[in-house]
Amino acid sequence: MTTPSATAQSQPEAAVDAPVDRMSITISLNGPYLVNGGVPLTQEVITPVGGHREYRTARAFPHQETYALCRCGQTSTPPFCDGSHVAAGFHGAETASRASFEERADIYPGPGVTLYDDNRCAFARFCHREDGDVWTLTELSGDERLKREAVQESTDCPAGRLVHVDSETGAMYEPELGPSIALLEDPEEGVSGPLYVRGGIPLVGADGTEYELRNRYALCRCGASRNKPFCDAMHVTVGYEDGLNG
Repeated sequence: MTTPSATAQSQPEAAVDAPVDRMSITISLNGPYLVNGGVPLTQEVITPVGGHREYRTARAFPHQETYALCRCGQTSTPPFCDGSHVAAGFHGAETASRASFEERADIYPGPGVTLYDDNRCAFARFCHREDGDVWTLTELSGDERLKREAVQESTDCPAGRLVHVDSETGAMYEPELGPSIALLEDPEEGVSGPLYVRGGIPLVGADGTEYELRNRYALCRCGASRNKPFCDAMHVTVGYEDGLNG
């Protein structure tokens, strides 16, 4: 589990200072995600542990400088594209807002930390721990232990939906994440989840325009999201399984 660290920022958005050298993800028109720069690729399982959840690495894929990840959910060679989007007539139009995280986020003040929530939910459920959900714990964050629990919940969120800042200093809490992509598996729900992109990897739209640079975000790979390219938890509704679990 990643330990969150506080970094002073003038803005509350969960962004990073500069793109990762050479690494990028480019969305192809009605096709796959084109990954460049040797980004490490793993499969990770959302695993209940006591009163919370953790990421458990199940496998690491062989290193490749470039590769194409399926985003239509139809490939026979998961997680890689096999061209099935053509036969399936996949329409992958990007519908997500291009507004910044700060512009989109709702603000929940607390005595210890303030929560920014942009509502891009991947249903990973890291925002719920034994002591309470992230919104309740934010309200109770005058207690130092509950403040730490609240921050752990927000920094574990794969979608980057939740970001805490210190209510006194304005320091932003973000986990230190190396650049990588994880295929999330969710045995509790019996489904395969989104691509968890970590470490400030630039995301380029099919029109060539870069999205706001974020430390972490979740990309749809079931093809059903209504907020493409980002996950909106439709993998649970459609019962998406990538077939990598035997």
